Amino acid sequence: MDRSSLNRSRKLAPFVAVAAAAALTLAGCSSSSGGKKSEEGGAAASAGKASTPRMTVALVTHQSPGDTFWDIVRKGAEAAAAKDNIKLVYSADPSAANQANLVQNAIDQKVDGIAVTLAKPDALKDVIGKATAANIPVVGLNSGVSDWKKLGLMEFFGQDETVAGEALGNRLNTEGAKKVVCVIQEQGNVGLTQRCDGVKKTFSGTTETLYVNGTDAPSVKSTITAKLKQDSAIDHVVTLGAPIALIAVQSVSDAGSKAKIATFDLNKDLTGAISKGTIEFAVDQQPYLQGYLAVDSLWLYKNNGNYMGGGEQPVLTGPAFVDKSNVDKVAQFAAKGTR
Repeated sequence: MDRSSLNRSRKLAPFVAVAAAAALTLAGCSSSSGGKKSEEGGAAASAGKASTPRMTVALVTHQSPGDTFWDIVRKGAEAAAAKDNIKLVYSADPSAANQANLVQNAIDQKVDGIAVTLAKPDALKDVIGKATAANIPVVGLNSGVSDWKKLGLMEFFGQDETVAGEALGNRLNTEGAKKVVCVIQEQGNVGLTQRCDGVKKTFSGTTETLYVNGTDAPSVKSTITAKLKQDSAIDHVVTLGAPIALIAVQSVSDAGSKAKIATFDLNKDLTGAISKGTIEFAVDQQPYLQGYLAVDSLWLYKNNGNYMGGGEQPVLTGPAFVDKSNVDKVAQFAAKGTR
């Protein structure tokens, strides 16, 4: 793809996701009163719940214990499952080997479709090949925008993490930042690495990477605090998840630092922090939409033979900035667990 085409696709990304969501909502519903199936067996579209045969979908993620981001993904997936008469089987493990075993379990259970995250794609290559060989359709979400096609997945729903990182780097330039530390909470996660690499690519100042153990909050806090005490020139801390950002707020205070905080991803508490000014802004990828579209797409494929992107293009759900100018509008949805 040439650069001009890439730029056009980036501009269109939010509209692609919104249009896809609207189309899936219409396609996935059947009449709750007076509706009828077509002669071909498709469900007539109107408000209600699909009357198509019950199917089972496995959603397998790399969620770490306590990471509330995945509650939002799961809520979207559950909404689509409820609408589409789907039994949703959710499982997660941050270990790539264990996640691969969970995908194998789904294959053994002969599910009708699998939605999987690709934080560590190489570890999932073989088991995804087994799913394909078993004629189980597989779609990706959240992590793996650079690898889903190579692994033979049918569709992908998420954001381009490199593009998101580049956007944040440009935003830091406009904020007048000079020195940034980018905090990675899970080593080996390609999406997180791409975010920091994207920041480095466009940010005109100095960027350092700091690794922390995202499953150990006290360790995260002490590691960031120590870094800020060591280097008073750091004027911005970039975190890659809402829980880490909220911990970083404490670290800045403990270190007596004047550093500002920017982050990727949202939750209810983080929108409150943006409103108060303790966090400057967040890059939102709409995790609810990722879970919803991934599950709904498998219903569409099984019942209608539909799939999006022609097997070549991902459906992008972000990035979008949330700051003081628009956080009040977003907060009402974050409170419901849909942003």
